[in-house]
Amino acid sequence: MEVILLQKVENLGTLGGVVSVRPGYARNYLIPTGRAKMATKQNIADFEQKRAELEKAAAEHHAAAEARAAQLQDMVFTIKAKVGSEGKLFGSVSNIEIAEAIQAAGLAVERREIRMPNGPIRALGEYEVGVHLHTDVNAVLKVVVEAE
Repeated sequence: MEVILLQKVENLGTLGGVVSVRPGYARNYLIPTGRAKMATKQNIADFEQKRAELEKAAAEHHAAAEARAAQLQDMVFTIKAKVGSEGKLFGSVSNIEIAEAIQAAGLAVERREIRMPNGPIRALGEYEVGVHLHTDVNAVLKVVVEAE
């Protein structure tokens, strides 16, 4: 199924690209979320008329993500957790707790934007956590887990 992308989609294409995807991916994800339209002659013509507006909106979104990344870049967040006698945590520190700590500092971050490829944190220490703010913008912040 051919679709025209209305915004950049990671691992698929950029704004205005006509790509071939599986029908279920297009019907269930790309089209309902507004990321793509069917690549008909009429939709391609409509896109070409609106291209400047869409590129401007994409540039604004990218600039906003860059500004958020600059704010997060050098920040250190401390999270207090209950610890056993051997230094292991009771439970773990996940992206939910990290997002709450960032929001408590007055910055807007959603928990789905926090990337923890090694899973939740289960021990005391200092960790680097990735934040995926845009398809092209990633930031790294430091999280320190201390005993309560």
